[in-house]
Order: sequence, then structure tokens, then C-alpha cells
Amino acid sequence: MRATLETLGIALLVGAVQAALGVVGLAGLFALSTPVSVAPWTLVTSVYAHASVSHLLANALSLLLVGPLVERRTTRVRFHAFVVTTGALAGLAQVTVGGLLGPRAAVLGLSGAVFALGGYLLAGNVVSATLFDRLRLSPRVQFLLFGLVAVALTVTTAAPGVALIAHATGAFCGLAAGRVGLLDAR
Repeated sequence: MRATLETLGIALLVGAVQAALGVVGLAGLFALSTPVSVAPWTLVTSVYAHASVSHLLANALSLLLVGPLVERRTTRVRFHAFVVTTGALAGLAQVTVGGLLGPRAAVLGLSGAVFALGGYLLAGNVVSATLFDRLRLSPRVQFLLFGLVAVALTVTTAAPGVALIAHATGAFCGLAAGRVGLLDAR
């Protein structure tokens, strides 16, 4: 549970800095938006920053549900690298694809990474591995199946203002990583 709590600690620290910067109108320094080259640090900071206390609490609760279960299978370094990488990829997908589909918007939060952790648990467990081995699905079919599952998981969280593309991207990354056991330390 150590890496999960460290992740929450980083999010709280970033939240405190964000609140302090908000006093002088600079809270947006942590938000990921396009073009990313203008503020490349936001690929990382946006993962830990949140739009509100309730946003942080929702992501923290979700992280506390799935984080410790993934932690048991991996190292602290791999856990943190997975959170940052999948969170950044999810955010990047959101601002890129979202910008093509509608008005450009910035993105914040751990939810893409949390969906990745959940996807990892879903595809990387013994039952799923046994099922995939018995079904002998081709890599293409597994890829399609992961895409469909990612969309289904995302639809369950659909609400105004929710970064659906980030959720789907995170879930897909987690499902694919779980299938190959990317984080497993054994």
C-alpha cells in the first residue's frame, strides 16, 4: 500500500501547490492542453493535479480500491512509472482526440491511471489468463476485445465534464499491460 499512499501524497502536495498558485491566478500551470510543446511538464503534473477537492477525493477513493491490489504484484518503481506513463498517455489522448472532436480543453487528474490499474487487474489475473489461454484468441481479436471492454468501462462513468477518452485510453493500456503481465515482478 506504500506506493498507493505515496501517489496520494504526491497528489495532495500538487493540490496544495495548485491552491497556492490559484491565489495569484496560476493554478492552470498544471493542466495538460495542446499544444503540449508549450508546457511539456504538464504531461506529468496533470496526472497529480485535480480540478477540485471532490475530484481529488473521487480519484483517491478509486486509487485506494485498485492500487494496493496492483502493488502486491509489482515494485514501487514500476507502480509509479505505470501511474505516470498511463496517466500521461490518457491525458494526451484526451487533449489530442478531444480537440479533434470538439473544443480544446485542458485535462487534470489520476483517473486515466486509475482506469489503467483497474484494467491491469481485470486482464492480468489468473482467471482472465486461463480464459484467454483456453479461447486462444488471436492478438488482433484480443486488441479488439480490449477496446470494447475499455469503452464499456468508460460508458459506466460517463457524465458531463468527465474525460471519457482518457478513461478509455487508460483502461485499454491497463488491459493490454495486464494481459502481458508488464508489472509482475515475478
